[in-house]
Amino acid sequence: MTPEDKYTREENQIEITKSMGVMMEAIQWCKMQIMCLLILVYIGCTYIKDGNYLKRTTKKSYCNVFFDANFIVAEIAVLFDGITACTVNYLDQIPRPINLLLHLGMFVSYEIYIALLFWYWVSATVGIPKKRWIKAVGILANVIIVGLTVFFLPDIEFIQGKYTNYSMGAAVYVCFISVVIHIVFSVVFIAYNRRHIPKRKMIGLATTLVFVSLILTIQFVFPEALVSCIAVALILVSVYLNMENPAIHGLEYYHNEMVMGFATLIENKDDNTGGHIRRTSAYALLIAENMRKNKKYKNLINQDYLNNLSKAAPMHDVGKIGVPDAILQKPGRLTKDEFEVIKKHTVIGGKIIKDTFGHLFDDGYETMAYDVAMYHHEKWNGKGYPEGLGGTDIPLYARMMAVADVFDAVSAKRCYRDAMPLEECYRIIENGRGEDFDPEIVDAFLMDKSKVEEIYDQSVSDDHLKNVSGF
Repeated sequence: MTPEDKYTREENQIEITKSMGVMMEAIQWCKMQIMCLLILVYIGCTYIKDGNYLKRTTKKSYCNVFFDANFIVAEIAVLFDGITACTVNYLDQIPRPINLLLHLGMFVSYEIYIALLFWYWVSATVGIPKKRWIKAVGILANVIIVGLTVFFLPDIEFIQGKYTNYSMGAAVYVCFISVVIHIVFSVVFIAYNRRHIPKRKMIGLATTLVFVSLILTIQFVFPEALVSCIAVALILVSVYLNMENPAIHGLEYYHNEMVMGFATLIENKDDNTGGHIRRTSAYALLIAENMRKNKKYKNLINQDYLNNLSKAAPMHDVGKIGVPDAILQKPGRLTKDEFEVIKKHTVIGGKIIKDTFGHLFDDGYETMAYDVAMYHHEKWNGKGYPEGLGGTDIPLYARMMAVADVFDAVSAKRCYRDAMPLEECYRIIENGRGEDFDPEIVDAFLMDKSKVEEIYDQSVSDDHLKNVSGF
């Protein structure tokens, strides 16, 4: 090796050492953001891997859309946070316009992230508001916040701290105030709806807000701490574990399939193909969704209420498993003794729910499934069975199921009679208003006959296809 080659080699080693030193120094500035980004990537990969089978079988909801968008924006925000944490310490090498542009990306992504998070919490608990002006105000507020951030961006100052440089200025304060406002709204929202949010979700929301508020306070008191990324990672981990874990959703999905299969099996005992289960469940959900428009019920009938109702409704006739087939499939009129046997299916159903299905999920579902099975034959005037309850003593979901069940009973063909015309079926429900049925529930059912008929026509079409295909 010539002296020139040796000198060149040593020079290259020095350059490599310098480059490694610069890279290690850069990592030192943003190591916290790198750690948070790796956590988010890991959770994202797990979420995608474990959730693939659900995507093929379940319909995307607002919750899923907001959560997916939140995940993407969170990673972008932490990435910008890490880059700016590094570039702000190289002000002599990185031009100010580039630093400003990178900070704009960080501020805007954080603002979008916190807005998406708030709407995710709303959709996951009580559901997205139906009124367009509420959604419009929310969007407009966030557009204004982003606009103010852009407007005040040129005024940002880069401060030299004891351990690292950091940014200050009106744009920073706008971003900080946006986070504070959304936290305040979240606290008010949770407090207002505390009785209608399931315990698992309430614990997740409350603990997340406490930790985020703590991290936000640290960031405000010690601005060079740059711990915002920890709040983002913590929120996503909490939401994933408590609300969006694919393993939990998978159990819920297979539970629903098991319930529907079991309920259909029971319905087959009285010569029904399962159409009764699908229709009555759809009618009950339609009633509940229409009743949400009533201020009296809008806070009671939230998204979890609808989810529980969709799982509980198919179980309303589960007690028929204890009724002899000869009675269920009798083509003629039942005797008094036979009708007394039929009436026992409500009590049998309640016992089955308690003993078999009751403790699979939360108490809200157990109570609803039990009440639907036990009390869906009670009447508003107190002349129903098995306990002769009347008025609002009958659980609300059982009152909904009563209307759904009677309408389907008269509108569908049975082994002992043909189906009645829909107009006659509507008259039966209307004539029972205030006598057999809760007047408000009757009104909620009849307010949108087109959707009722859509459910009816779809079920009739499905049953026809099954009969033609031989299944």
